[in-house]
Amino acid sequence: MSEKAVRALISGRVQGVSFRAWTQDAARARGLRGWVRNLADGRVEALFAGPSEKVDAMLAACAEGPPAARVSDVQHDAVDPVPDVRGFEIRRP
Repeated sequence: MSEKAVRALISGRVQGVSFRAWTQDAARARGLRGWVRNLADGRVEALFAGPSEKVDAMLAACAEGPPAARVSDVQHDAVDPVPDVRGFEIRRP
């Protein structure tokens, strides 16, 4: 099982709708490592690291987000090498 890491930028109505808490729960449920935070421009930024298929599933889930969110775009870039991160945390901007 190959590992990968991606940095994702999620746009739309993604702040003030519990997106970070939802992301943390969803990432932990998939056994992913990384973090999520709000950006000053209204987007949410996240780092997902773990098994390739679980990272891909998380990116697909981010395109939907929690019920109150309205995601308009999810962009992501590979992070290489995979960072040595533990757990999944919510970071402050």
